[in-house]
Amino acid sequence: MGGALVHGLLSARWRPADIVVVEPSADRRSELAGELPGVEVRTEATDASAAVLAVKPAVGQEACAALAGLGIGRVLSIMAGVPLARLESWLPPGTAVVRAMPNTPATVRAAVSALAGGSVATEADVAWAEELLSAVGHVVRLPETALDAVTGLSGSGPAYVFLVVEALIEAGMAVGLSPDVSRLLATDTVAGAARLLVESGETAQSLREQVTSPGGTTEAGLRVLEDGGVRVAITAAVAAATERSRQLAR
Repeated sequence: MGGALVHGLLSARWRPADIVVVEPSADRRSELAGELPGVEVRTEATDASAAVLAVKPAVGQEACAALAGLGIGRVLSIMAGVPLARLESWLPPGTAVVRAMPNTPATVRAAVSALAGGSVATEADVAWAEELLSAVGHVVRLPETALDAVTGLSGSGPAYVFLVVEALIEAGMAVGLSPDVSRLLATDTVAGAARLLVESGETAQSLREQVTSPGGTTEAGLRVLEDGGVRVAITAAVAAATERSRQLAR
């Protein structure tokens, strides 16, 4: 996710010289140096005015300790499940902390991210974080109490869509299509439907009703999905992911 953010910033015409990536793994440093020409990739941070924490939660406290002696005034965390209060306790008093939950479409600059500011974060601090995340997609501001629900819906949501595509591919093969044709049809159908939903400005319900002719093929298929409890299963999946996010934050 950190790499996706850097790619987004470069696409948004940030100067490579204004970005430094800290990566302890020698193999990953080598990869990043090839992926990000002109961006300095270091083993440790030595000087910065702001930082993005894009590490696993298990090493979050260690990463904050490394930042603590640098006089960094702003930190944006994209670690899942680490609340603002804990982040602030790991950093020097007065550090402005913003917590965000982007999702994996950030890698193609089509993310949706939600963010919340910490106890000393000003409007300028939150706007700074928003500008960074806007380089990889849309951003919404929410209270921190909503971020677990964001994790359950948009954070985990791409995996739900991928599962639907997997199922469509398998279903296409089951009714006689070749794997390649089924994969193409399923993938492009989902991508096209998402684009139509975004660009038409219509609601999902309206578009569904438009494509569902009474007594037609789509109605027959939808009836099976409704009878199979698809809505209930999706609601339960989001609820389960939301609750797991809450558990991780404790």
